[in-house]
Amino acid sequence: MANYKNHVLVCSGTGCRASQGEEIVLNLEAEIEKNGLGEEVQVVRTGCFGFCEKGPVVKMIPDNTFYVQVTPEDASDLVSEHLVKGRQVERLLFTDPETKEKVADSKKMGFYKKQIRLALRNCGFINPENIHEYIARDGYAALGKAFTMKPEEVIQEIIDSGLRGRGGGGFPTGLKWDITRKVQAEQKYVVCNADEGDPGAFMDRSILEGDPHSVLESMAINGYCTGATKGLIYIRAEYPLAINRLKIAIEQARELGLLGTDILGSGFDFDVEIRYGAGAFVCGEETSLIHSMEGHRGEPTVKPPFPSESGYKGMPTNVNNVETYANIPVILLEGAKYFASIGTEKSKGTKVFALAGKVNNVGLIEVPMGITLREVIFDIGGGIKDGKKFKSVQTGGPSGGCLTEKHLDIPIDYDNLLASGSMMGSGGMIVMDEDDCMVSVAKFYLDFTVEESCGKCAPCRIGNKRLYEMLDKISEGKATEADLGRLRNLANVIKDTSLCGLGQTSPNPVLSTMDNFRDEYLAHVKDKKCPAGQCKSLLQYVIDAEPCIGCTACVRVCPVDAISGEKKQPHTINQETCIKCGACMDKCKFKAISIQ
Repeated sequence: MANYKNHVLVCSGTGCRASQGEEIVLNLEAEIEKNGLGEEVQVVRTGCFGFCEKGPVVKMIPDNTFYVQVTPEDASDLVSEHLVKGRQVERLLFTDPETKEKVADSKKMGFYKKQIRLALRNCGFINPENIHEYIARDGYAALGKAFTMKPEEVIQEIIDSGLRGRGGGGFPTGLKWDITRKVQAEQKYVVCNADEGDPGAFMDRSILEGDPHSVLESMAINGYCTGATKGLIYIRAEYPLAINRLKIAIEQARELGLLGTDILGSGFDFDVEIRYGAGAFVCGEETSLIHSMEGHRGEPTVKPPFPSESGYKGMPTNVNNVETYANIPVILLEGAKYFASIGTEKSKGTKVFALAGKVNNVGLIEVPMGITLREVIFDIGGGIKDGKKFKSVQTGGPSGGCLTEKHLDIPIDYDNLLASGSMMGSGGMIVMDEDDCMVSVAKFYLDFTVEESCGKCAPCRIGNKRLYEMLDKISEGKATEADLGRLRNLANVIKDTSLCGLGQTSPNPVLSTMDNFRDEYLAHVKDKKCPAGQCKSLLQYVIDAEPCIGCTACVRVCPVDAISGEKKQPHTINQETCIKCGACMDKCKFKAISIQ
């Protein structure tokens, strides 16, 4: 095996691969060979670094130089300048938006300063397709340690850590394992829920792409503790890279005797299979997920019994999501006290979020529980794009709510988010600015929920459709104040009567926007105006006669011939014909067209 002096880490997660990441790798390897450095430098395909806004990312080890927005054409300079001459390629370094200085070390970037990477500890550092790199990072050592303990002792360590399920429910992980352990059955199952369905969420996907062995190891530990010998990973088929790397990881683990029979000479048997989902949001709910794996419609069932007692094929089944599993090796190797020292009293450890929307630093972040929304959005996220004003942040995806400026300083944990009218969810976090209409935001999430409802219970199947229609009526300017009362009442009924978590939480975006942006709803129903200028039915494009010189530029771009007037004379827009596409305003050089 070659003893490399330098390693070039290249992000090979889905996002960077879509931006020619693989071409960057191939060009780097070619340039390295061209310069005779093949025995000294190794190019490593890694998982996601997290800083998606600045991808593709290339990192040089051991000097830790972090290059951003790299292209295949930059490979020549990276090799000839950095590796051959020992000089940093300045133009590819990150520029601090405040100081305007170049920053080479990622640890000094605002995006990373407040992060603590536990679940993401190996993402962006190891080759996820090489089990030996995982083992070199203490991989499978936690499994070996578990075998030296009694199952009850391992479970107690998880309980003492305070780890709660990262899939959205927040149920104590150790307690769930203990319940499954105590149920007597001939066969038990361990399931990994990798069916990540929230819009804008890519936390679990990135962990599986960047560190699949951490999930396999933790599933084996779970099996040892609960008495399960079979593991199932339920993952949506639209995650091809994650699936491929999981397959490779499973085969490698089997080859080294880390999955299969008599693992590490312990006498314990455990193996893992992959099951595919078709991308149904409702299958994130564990009973729906189990039904889907059994070949049935993905529909929930009334609990109890819980899956820990009667799940897959009627057998005790322990279900945890990807991020939950990724924390288990850290807890066993570093100790429950270490993990519990991070976070808040009732929410321990860290949480991975997919930070997206109108924020400068879009990406995957892992922060300690208890950090504030202000720190996440303005310190890590770098503030709002284009200097716009912050308006709201949606946490918890379609199941969560929209929080406002008054919530920016609350510590992020399960209980605080619930008390504020939102929820943790699996970790989606979408930031909105002054140009976003909150009625439209609520309508967007309801549209998603209506589409994803399994239809088993009437409150969700019919109620959410009626909610969407009422929101549509408001955005069309056809609603009254009385409709707002009906909207709230129906939302509460759906929350109280739906069968599963999808229906019970689906009205959250409506209720939270009504609570925090009541004036905006009133503007739609009383004034027939959309303050954000997003609801087309409430907009009018108007030409101001004074600055209009009759150049006819707007006439030429109007797709429906709604603009008329003589040359060199002020023009007018026929409001009945206008489709409000905005092409005329974009084309006008004299700022004569405005929205009213």
